[in-house]
Amino acid sequence: MASIEGSAVKKVVVACDAGMGSSVLLTSQLKKTLSPYGVGVEHSPVDRIPEDADLVLCHSGLVDRARHRVKDTVVVGFQMFLGDPVFAQVEAAIRDGGTLAD
Repeated sequence: MASIEGSAVKKVVVACDAGMGSSVLLTSQLKKTLSPYGVGVEHSPVDRIPEDADLVLCHSGLVDRARHRVKDTVVVGFQMFLGDPVFAQVEAAIRDGGTLAD
């Protein structure tokens, strides 16, 4: 099980597969939310997640594929593209300090 301190997160990758656009909207929202903390947010297909990602966010159905791609990186799954409690937890860990784990 991988973990990372919120203060160490500098690059978040939102990984997708379906190409429906929801993950692009999420990426845009997270860029606005996390930029005040010096965290960059990128969008990537799940099978091409960059190796330098500190944290990967993806729909729960893609978690296994994402973990296979970046074995030592924290991968956090979510259910809803907008309003999922995971996003508030990620922001709180980055803002206030805390551990994120998969």
